[in-house]
Amino acid sequence: MYSQNVNAFMQDEDLLNIILADLKRTVREYTTAATESACPSVRRTFNDLTGDTLRLQGELFTQMSQLNMYKTPSKALRQELDKQIQNAHQTQQKSQQFIQQKLGGQGVYAQAPNVSEHQANVHNAYYM
Repeated sequence: MYSQNVNAFMQDEDLLNIILADLKRTVREYTTAATESACPSVRRTFNDLTGDTLRLQGELFTQMSQLNMYKTPSKALRQELDKQIQNAHQTQQKSQQFIQQKLGGQGVYAQAPNVSEHQANVHNAYYM
């Protein structure tokens, strides 16, 4: 099992949950900063920070999960995920059409990545 310091400020599990929540919040803040930065080097720095923080969050989550300190949500039905991916794909297409209409098909945003490229080919009815 894991050690708990009885005389500590708070239980290990509670402290780790706070740290995990903070890492999640930090990722959101770094992502926002990256999307709002006009300078390529600043954007790259926030992208790097986002990746590093995601890695830390993943490692902490894995450790907490192995120690039964974090209850994972129930598995999602594959059809629900597919529906969400399809909705995101449709939104992306509409956004691309709007941008191409406004920019005349030219500019940095004319070739945005396609959501369907990221869709996993999973044969299981559940994801996770």
